[in-house]
Amino acid sequence: MPQAGIHGMVGMLARGFSNKRHWLLFGAMLGSFIPDMDNFGVAFATLAKLPTEGIHRTATHSVFFVLAVVALFYIIGQVKKDTSWSNLGLGLGLGILLHIVLDIFLWFNGVVLFWPFSIEINLWANTTPPTWFMKFMEPAEFLCFGIYLWVLGVWARKYKTDADFAGRHRMWMVIEFVLFIIFTPLAYIMTKGFLTIFGALYLFSIMVAFFVTIRMRRTVEAAEA
Repeated sequence: MPQAGIHGMVGMLARGFSNKRHWLLFGAMLGSFIPDMDNFGVAFATLAKLPTEGIHRTATHSVFFVLAVVALFYIIGQVKKDTSWSNLGLGLGLGILLHIVLDIFLWFNGVVLFWPFSIEINLWANTTPPTWFMKFMEPAEFLCFGIYLWVLGVWARKYKTDADFAGRHRMWMVIEFVLFIIFTPLAYIMTKGFLTIFGALYLFSIMVAFFVTIRMRRTVEAAEA
């Protein structure tokens, strides 16, 4: 998969066509992370010594999941009589859809686009990327998380928002860059236990990016205005 931070930055592009719809950009940025949260299921299955096949890039990468999310928030918006919730649902759906499209065109594993129907789309089925490249893609997750958080910081300074969170935001950003520096050599020299440690910190990092985005909602709202 493209790095989760890259997905987040692609979600930021919804700013260009949000048409000032309140919470649409916010939803797109959050939605861009949601599909890869199925990795929590993979982690649980691994710890429980259960099969992990069929967990990643299935349910959360399905067009039916997109439709369900949009429909759910549309209903919430109707009940609350607040279009912001409907816009949030549209944004979440857009972010999830952009994530799926990026996975299909820019990664080497298939996506079960119409889950629960087992129809996998894999445009790169006959491509074998170099081993060194695949090893680098893992620590690059932290690099991309760091860049995503850096862009959020640029927005905050531009719009003069979330100044009270600037210190913690900077801390989380620096942590991601430090993890990238540490794990890049480890990816090539650590033969045992690397994926376990990396996987735990990856899951931690995706939740950091998700909740920092929520915490900096005022910044995102300023960007979409």
